Order: sequence, then C-alpha cells, then structure tokens
Amino acid sequence: MTNDSDSRAELLTGLNVFVGGPIQHAILRDSFFEPLREVIEAAIKTVREQGARIFSAHVVEKFGAETAAFTPQEVSVRDFNWMKGCDVFVPILPTLPDQTLYRTDGTHIELGWATALERPIVLITEQPFVEGASHLLKGLGCVGQVRVIDFTAFTRDPGLLTQAVLAATGRRQAANLPA
Repeated sequence: MTNDSDSRAELLTGLNVFVGGPIQHAILRDSFFEPLREVIEAAIKTVREQGARIFSAHVVEKFGAETAAFTPQEVSVRDFNWMKGCDVFVPILPTLPDQTLYRTDGTHIELGWATALERPIVLITEQPFVEGASHLLKGLGCVGQVRVIDFTAFTRDPGLLTQAVLAATGRRQAANLPA
C-alpha cells in the first residue's frame, strides 16, 4: 500500500514535458537572472517529481553557463526535436517591472511550433495578459490547446502546474481528479 504522496509522485510518469522560457536575454555578465531561474527550476522540479521526463535548454545549457558551447543550428534542431517528442509544452513568460514581457524570441518560436504540431501548451504568465503582449499571444488559445497559469499564483503554488499538465494531456480523469 502506498501513501497519497507516493501515488501522486507517479501522476506524470511517461510524459515528456518541454519547459521553455527566456535564456539568451536572461544571461547576465556572470550568472543567470536569479528570480527567473528560481521560477524555471520550480517548474522543472514540480513536473520531474511527478515522474515526467524533462526537455529543457536551461538544464542542458546550465542556465547560460554553457550556452556558448552550442551553435544556433544545434539549438534549433535540438529544440525542434524536443517539441516533436514532447507531450506538453510549458513556456514561462515573465513580465518586467514596467509590465512588458521579458524578451524571449526563442520561446515565441517554440509556441508557434507547439501550436503547429498540435502540442498542448501550459503557459505560465501574468493574468490578465500584460497590455504589451501581442495579439497572437493573447489569441493563441483560439488556434491551439492552451491553458494558462497565472505567474504569481504559480510562484505561490507550483503544484498548479501538475494539475494543468494532467488536464492538458487528458490524464485528469484517469487520476480521478476534479476538473
């Protein structure tokens, strides 16, 4: 017999989760922007602890410490293959103090790939969308399978991500969880 935490640790087993977000513009002179690193690490930890396999440039590139070791071609091929192989894409789009989105060109390209490849998306960003967010980002749910978790709510309760991934992949019913 297992306790509740043991059975919950297996909720995402067998899923491939691609976690994305700013990387190039979050690399500082000698480190990665720490508040963003903490949020990305929380997302990775949350789904990994639930049994999912993680695809993450942040992990592979050690949060920017080894980004220069990869060519643009290698990154493009790697990330596109991850997108083709993932069950759900989890992009993190933080906002800056001036209420604009943190620049992350690659993540926006990945959002396009995910939509075109019909991958479910669990987007972590401020809600409602900041005024400066593009119409295409705000309207993405009209053409793709998009669930949104409020950025601040996620920082308070990373477990929201597990529930959203389960719902996005149709596993909520299988896990006997409320909708």
